[in-house]
Amino acid sequence: MFKRVMVAVVGIPALIAILGCAPAGASVVLVMALCGVGAWELMNAVTKKSGEKLLRMTVLIAAVVPAVLYEEKAGGAKGGLLGGQALADVLAKLPLTAVLALAFVLLVFLSAILDYTEKDRLTFRDVTAALFAGLCFPLMLSCLLLLRLEEYGQLLVFAPLGVSFGSDTFALFAGLLCGKHKLTPVSPKKTVEGAVGGLLGGVIGLALVKGAARWLLGLTFLTWPQVVVLGLLGSVAGQIGDLSFSVIKREFDIKDYGNLLPGHGGVLDRFDSVTFVAPFIWLALYAV
Repeated sequence: MFKRVMVAVVGIPALIAILGCAPAGASVVLVMALCGVGAWELMNAVTKKSGEKLLRMTVLIAAVVPAVLYEEKAGGAKGGLLGGQALADVLAKLPLTAVLALAFVLLVFLSAILDYTEKDRLTFRDVTAALFAGLCFPLMLSCLLLLRLEEYGQLLVFAPLGVSFGSDTFALFAGLLCGKHKLTPVSPKKTVEGAVGGLLGGVIGLALVKGAARWLLGLTFLTWPQVVVLGLLGSVAGQIGDLSFSVIKREFDIKDYGNLLPGHGGVLDRFDSVTFVAPFIWLALYAV
């Protein structure tokens, strides 16, 4: 528990500084690193030796996806990271993310075709793990960058983090203090009481983001009813994300995806719920 708390004490301010205070390029680099490490963790957990042929390519694509997505979305409006009107005009016409995704899918299946033998071949498990780790996971987590691009994005980017971390924290303590009824065999330590506490934590986490926005910029970007609804639904999305990555861990008999963050595990252990909450919040903000 001490290591877990200390990592949070150091890590959360660093996360706030990079996502909210540093230039946008720093946020892109951070998300690229998270996606690359997360892809490496997932491939090692799921494919073992059979998927080694896809490991480097998958990690590379996972790290590149956030930068390409950001450049594609920011290129026309803000000049992106590379700048230049000519480049902006090209980006406005060319869906770079779709091109990258198609190229990666073709390369993965081409690898499976070329490496196919009766004794040594890439399995469908290896292929699907690579596609999820290289595309789905980084696209979902990169919604943090899409939020960063919005007006007042330096505050909006913390909405999914507030919901996710608030939900995780309240679920943990509610489970420890009141937990009696098991939630699911997927995660034996999780309880119904913890899940309910997580719902409350999601609302409180988003309320803190709203309060910070009001205090720092005098900005009211959500009404209180919207905070409650998005906090509750965001917590549900986050808990589904947490349990989804737990399903993978149970199937492949691992405790943690990594040990990069002492007391928390790896990137996927810490950002599993954020991976699901970020796209939900990004889409929900358009709706409201």
